[in-house]
Amino acid sequence: MNIGSLPFPPLRRGRAHEVCGPGSVFFALAQAARIGGPLLWVAESWQTERINPAGIAALIDPGRLLLAEPRDQTEALAVTEEALRSGAVPLVVTELTKPLGLTPGRRLQLAARDGNATALSIIADRLENGGAGSNAAETRWHCAPVFDAVFDAAGSTLQRWSLIKNKSGTLEGWHVRWDAQTHRLDLVSPAGERPGPEAAPG
Repeated sequence: MNIGSLPFPPLRRGRAHEVCGPGSVFFALAQAARIGGPLLWVAESWQTERINPAGIAALIDPGRLLLAEPRDQTEALAVTEEALRSGAVPLVVTELTKPLGLTPGRRLQLAARDGNATALSIIADRLENGGAGSNAAETRWHCAPVFDAVFDAAGSTLQRWSLIKNKSGTLEGWHVRWDAQTHRLDLVSPAGERPGPEAAPG
């Protein structure tokens, strides 16, 4: 994926990041495609929704996916910390079911730093209450599909990625779409701002 040419910052290596919203899984897999290497996905065993390795083939090779299913969030955070600190995997995605406090959030930051790996926590979407993430997170993203009046049969669902917390920069949002043929993320202008006769009505 040629994400480096896109205007939004990549997830900083050696740091912990967060994402929320209905497009969170897509965001996490797009980051895995950019970073490369094995991906450890941590989700509590009682959760009924599971990531389907065959369903992610359009984004990454399912053979790269390692799954961990701890009993609860305490175990999930312990597994995440150990994996980050070991440096054996460049990206650890953890589905969190409860708000993440400052102390466990700080522990994730330290583990990511020690292993020079990237932590990405999928957190509950509670924007109206300021989010369910940790103050220690380097960045926090909100990702959601958006209606697109211009149907593109070859493209994926149009998404809006909003950077809603950034310790080292500004906040902004972008419309993106995954191109399955080229395996890259394309930046898309919002409807009404696209040039040419195919521009969608605003």
